[in-house]
Order: sequence, then C-alpha cells, then structure tokens
Amino acid sequence: MMITKNIFKNDFIKKLKTERGTTIDEATDLDIYYALGSLVRDYIAEDWVNTNKRYIKKGEKQVYYFSMEFLMGKLLVSNLINLGIKDICEEGLKDFGIDLEKIEEVEKDQGLGNGGLGRLAACFLDSMASIGVPGHGCGIRYNYGLFEQKIIDGYQVEFPDKWLQYENVWEIRKENKAVEVKFGGDVRVVEENGRLKFIHENYESVLAVPYDTPIVGYKNKQINTLRLWSAETVKRDFNYTCFSKGNYLKAFEYKNSVEAISHVLYPNDAYEAGKTLRLKQEYFLVSAGIQSIIRTFKKRGKPIEDFDDYVAIHINDTHPALAIPELMRILMDEEGLGWDEAWRITTNTIAYTNHTIMSEALEKWNVDIFKKLLPRIYMIVHEINERFCRELWNTRYYGNFEKIAEMAIIADNQVKMAHLAIVGSHSVNGVAKLHTEILKKQELKDFYEYYPYKFNNKTNGISHRRWLIKANPELTKLITEAIGDGWIRVPTKMRGLLKYKDDPSYQEKIHTIKQNHKIKLAKMIKEKQGIDVDPNTIFDIHAKRIHEYKRQLLIVLYIMYLYNRLKEDKNLDIYPRTFIFAGKAAPAYYTAKQIIKLINTLAKKVNNDKDVNDKLKVVFLENYGVSLAEKLITCANVSEQVSTTTKEASGTGNMKFMMNGAITIATLDGANIDIRNAVGDENIVIFGLKEKEILKLYRNGTYNSMDIYNNDIRIKTILDQMQGKSLCKKEGEFSIIVDSLLKHNDEFFVLKDFDDYVKAQEKIDKLYRNQSVWQEKSIINIGCSGVFSSDRTIYEYATGIWKVNIYHSYYK
Repeated sequence: MMITKNIFKNDFIKKLKTERGTTIDEATDLDIYYALGSLVRDYIAEDWVNTNKRYIKKGEKQVYYFSMEFLMGKLLVSNLINLGIKDICEEGLKDFGIDLEKIEEVEKDQGLGNGGLGRLAACFLDSMASIGVPGHGCGIRYNYGLFEQKIIDGYQVEFPDKWLQYENVWEIRKENKAVEVKFGGDVRVVEENGRLKFIHENYESVLAVPYDTPIVGYKNKQINTLRLWSAETVKRDFNYTCFSKGNYLKAFEYKNSVEAISHVLYPNDAYEAGKTLRLKQEYFLVSAGIQSIIRTFKKRGKPIEDFDDYVAIHINDTHPALAIPELMRILMDEEGLGWDEAWRITTNTIAYTNHTIMSEALEKWNVDIFKKLLPRIYMIVHEINERFCRELWNTRYYGNFEKIAEMAIIADNQVKMAHLAIVGSHSVNGVAKLHTEILKKQELKDFYEYYPYKFNNKTNGISHRRWLIKANPELTKLITEAIGDGWIRVPTKMRGLLKYKDDPSYQEKIHTIKQNHKIKLAKMIKEKQGIDVDPNTIFDIHAKRIHEYKRQLLIVLYIMYLYNRLKEDKNLDIYPRTFIFAGKAAPAYYTAKQIIKLINTLAKKVNNDKDVNDKLKVVFLENYGVSLAEKLITCANVSEQVSTTTKEASGTGNMKFMMNGAITIATLDGANIDIRNAVGDENIVIFGLKEKEILKLYRNGTYNSMDIYNNDIRIKTILDQMQGKSLCKKEGEFSIIVDSLLKHNDEFFVLKDFDDYVKAQEKIDKLYRNQSVWQEKSIINIGCSGVFSSDRTIYEYATGIWKVNIYHSYYK
C-alpha cells in the first residue's frame, strides 16, 4: 500500500475518532500518540501476516533469540523510519499543528532490560528484520522494568518502573497460544512398552500468555516478531473458601506467587526467595518459548527428527541455558525420542553467546533449590553431566578427577550454567576479539581445548538505524548529502566520508550539528537540575551501568585531581570541561550506589564553587535508558570507555558514540581494540595496562595499591579528601570506596591506571584546542563506524552459526 500525506491524514483522523473518541481539536497528546501508534500498527499488519505466511510456505529455517532482556526503547519513530513514512507522517501531523517530536515524548521506554545485554538483543532484532533473517525474539513481559532511578540527596533511590502504566500500543495478546509451565512437585518413573516414562505430579501450574510485538525491517516489508511471555494463573478465580474463612492472604497466595514470575526484571537474588524467583523466571522463559516453537514446527507436518533443520535457538548469555534440558525433556517425554537422538537435535539446534568473564554473571544454582523447583529438569541435567564426565574420563582425562570436577556441570552442590551452555550447544561465541581469546586461553581454556570447533568470535554491533538515523537525523542528512544514501543499506559505505575529513567546510558542518545537540542537552540539564552548562566546553560523557570494573571511579579521581589543581591555581590553563555521568547501580550493589553518591557529592561541590565552575562542571543524569542515551551520544565530544582491561567483553556504547563523532578515550579492552583497528592509533586515545600486564599482575599477585597511595601525592590527597569532611559533612561517607582501593588492593587497578589516564586526558585537552584536527578525527570515526553495524554482526551469525537463508541482505 502506497501511503501519501493525504491518505495518512485521513486515516489518522479516523483513528482518533474510532480509537479515542475524539477530534483533532479536542485530542490530548496521549490521544494523539495512541491513535498514531494504532494507525502505524495497522500499516504494519498486512506485511506482518505475509511475512509469517512466507516463512511457512517456503519452509524456511527460523531463528529464535532467547534473552532475559530486550531494551527496545521507544518504537514510534523507529517504526516510521523503517516503514519509510516518517517524513510523510511528520508533515501530515504538522498540517494539524502537531509536533511529532513532542508526541514521541509521550511514549515510555519499554522497561525490559538493564544495559548492554538487552540493548544488543534489541539491535539484533532490528538487524535480523532489516537484512532479511527469519528471526524472532523470545523474552519475558515484565510488568515493571529494572527500576526507575531517582537521585535523592545524591543517593540512588529505586522506584517501580511503570512502563505498562498505560496500554502498550505495539503489542497483541495471543491468549489462544498460551502454554502451561510446571514447577515443583514430584516425578514418578514407570516402565511402559519397554521404556521408561517420567510422570510429573503435584506440580504448581503456571500459564504463559504471549504478547507479540512486530519488529519492522527497514523498507523491505519484512516484519519479524518479539514474543514476550506473561505469567498468569491457570484458574482465574481466587481461593473462595480461604477468603470466606477470613484467610485473605491465603486466598490470593497462588495468584501472587504466579504473577511474581513476570512482575519485575532481575529480582534481588541476595536472598533465597530471590534466587528461587530468578530461577523460576529463567525456566518460565525457556519452557514457554520452546513449547511454542515446537507447536509451530509441528504445524509444518515435518518429522520431529528434522527439527534442527528448521529451527535455530540462540541463548543470549547463560540466563536461558535451561533451554537445553527443556528441549531434551520435550523431545524425550512428549515426542518419544531416545536420548541420543534428542541430544543430537538439541546440540545442533542451540547456540550460546558468552557475554562476560565476570564470575558473578556466570550463573551457578544451588542443587537443592534447583532440584526442588525443577525436578524433571534436574534429572536431565544430572544425566547430561554424568554422560559428559564419563566422556571426559574415557577420552581425555582418565584418572584426573580434579580436572573432570573443574569441567563438570554439577559439582560442589552447584549447577554451573555456563558449563551446561557449552556442552549442550554446537557454537560458543565471544563478542569481541580479545574477549574470545580470553575465553579460549583463560576462562574457558579446558572447554576450548576439548571443543575447539565450537568456539568462534562475533564482534558486537549496533543498529545504525536507531543510533544514527533516528538519534541524529541532522548528521544522517549531512552524510547522505555527501556520499548518497547507499550507506543506509550497506553501512561500510560510510567510509566514503573519509575524503571529506580535511575539508574545512564539511568539518564546520559536523561541528555545528554537534554544537546544536550540546545546546539542547544543556537546556535539558538546566530545566531538570538547575545547573548551567556551557555548550562550548568539552562534553566528556560516561554513560553505562555503574560497576566497579567499568571504573566510573577513575574519572571521579581525575575530576578531583583537576579540581585540586584549579583551587591551587585559578589561572591553570585547561580547556573547560563538563563531565556527564549516567547509569544505574543494581539495588543490592552497595559500592556502586556509593559511587553514584560520590559523583553527586562531587558535582555539588564543584558546581557551587565560583573559583572553578567556569572551567569545570559535573552532572549526573538520572534514570539512564535508551531515550536518554539517544540524547547523550549525539552531543559527546569525548566517549569514556575506561573499563579494566580484560573485564569488558565488548561494549556497544563505544560504537554508538564513535558513530556520532565522539573521540574515544579507552583502555585496550573489548571492542575498543576493534575501534582502534578501524580508525587507527592516531584517532583514538588509548591508556592503561595491557592484557598481558593485567594477567601477569593477577597471576603473580605483586600489585600493592598502598605503594601508589604512599608515593603519589595526587592519589594520597584525593583519597584523604574522600575519607575526611572536605567533600561532605559526614566523615567516612565514602570509606567503603577507599577501602576497596586500599584495604582490598584495588581489584580493578584504578590507582594503577590513574597516572596514564591523566596523561591521556592531557592529550585530549591539547587535541581539542585545534578544532581542525579534532573535527578531522571526528569525521574519521564516523566514516569508519559502519563496520560496527549490527547488520554485519547478524550477517556473520546467520551465515556462520545459524545457517539460515537471508532474504534482503544488502550487507557486503
């Protein structure tokens, strides 16, 4: 259907009447948003249906991407762009006196993720649809997202993220496709017709109801699906008998227990109840998803033995690793296959991405909790472990009990999910070259030596449609004017910009766009926080999850160092800086929350000191999410990517910032290495310990942070200030941070890298003073960023792991 401005305007007026019962003159912004969203979904519907019909008719192999997080952000403008009707709709709305940008603000970010893991999953869905991969997302429809972050007296305070407070216009409830998920109970084993049969009894039954969201490909009529599962009771009524007897809590106990499964993203697992709920969530996701996939597959009329020829299941980190025993359970208990055939199908179907080497993220579950909650699944995992250990004994490690115990899936009363994911899949990939090499040589060395053919690298990517075309339409237009629009479908063509890198006129246009975004952000900061920020200063931005290894603390120490120097010498020649932080700390992560308090305490002191605030400002922006990220990445001059080397698997924020022209200051960690290789050493500012140096320090244990404290007066002064009353009235407020650096020997080498970081920042200062050189580097970063499009990443997954056909691949 060809949509013209007049068609759109007529359709929109009808939608306002039929959906909201109002007219243009009477409509609120909320009315306009819902009418517009509903209309856009109508425009999507026909292609959505046709896409699914085509997949079935052609018998295509389909990909199902399982993730606990999908950080989708707002979908209205993104869908308009991918449909190719943004300009038409924007002009039509303008004829009615309606500002599309203002209406977009009504939409809430979908609260389905925490950070990079969830945003990567969202970018992957966009790229699958846009390059033509028959692929869908599978997740949980959380009633509340991670949490809404408020900063109160400098502290992070968590509130419910009510992203579903109003109707979600993009989703369709598919109650007729609900499935049952079983928890707890007992498993009775009987022999029937010469084979064992496993009967699950006395279980708690949960209904998994799917909500489908269309994922729109870029101007190609391909619409994939994000299916999110909501936990509901099998019986809708409550326990009336208990209620009649006055036992009101008991009456609703089952209902509350069930609905808690999809209530909130990442419940606090510091306590046993939280651990149990989190394990429940993970099994709920995979059981509902795989039951649905098998039901869809069986409609094709193909034999179950061919399942792996038509289905690829990808698990995003260890959270969905229970997909392995769940698929085994269904193939054996419900489809009647033997172990060997079920195992062949399972391992051929499932692939696993490892996203971190941090031990805290390599999930392990207490056997007692696991066995009680998932009795049949535990039996299968136990059998997988027995067979794997027997295989190790017979083929490689005969008599080496210690080595087998290290590699076992179940050991020391724990179920190790990363081990399960490796053993039960045909592909294990890292997400950046360094990360993959560390997996192979360090963290998963034994598994790599045993399964070398399983391990591969797929460097992460970002959707340039979201992070450039949507977030920065001005820059998008400027790129297209220079090199044509071919780069939109083939992002590597952005390298055509390099011929303009030393063109003064083009440099000025790039600078103007950046400056206009900085002016907008400065206005927002003034409105929200009352802080005057000068857009002519260097905007130095660190926006990501608050964690010790991401080292927001290193930047804080540098700011304190600058502040001390400015207090000593008011005429100190530094280029004025505005340091901007954004990010959430996990509710139970006390040290990370204290880092947020430290940043805000420092901001209050610096921003109210007239001696320095013409040269130095500090801002912390609360409630970081996709929409705020879109505002930040467009106006950053400096992108802070300062994680401890070897700790960041990849990072994708680094790619988003460079794509919008920021210069990266970085350690040689994760995808920072890939960025350096793409832009050249002279167009990125590298500092800090290298991989071999870090690993040597960990191995030898020779690092002593107290030596730095005692020998570097800058560090000693700063840490003494943090412990005293010079920052805040409460002495010892930041003792836990100081203790982490000194008493606990600075696990993430903040003090060790400080001196090199200072030198790197001095280099940034000098570079920025020469705007011609700076803009040249900015253009080079933009031009070289196309290789980091998630289109490239998904092309590599599709051809290298999933082995699926691609309908519209423009990627070369």
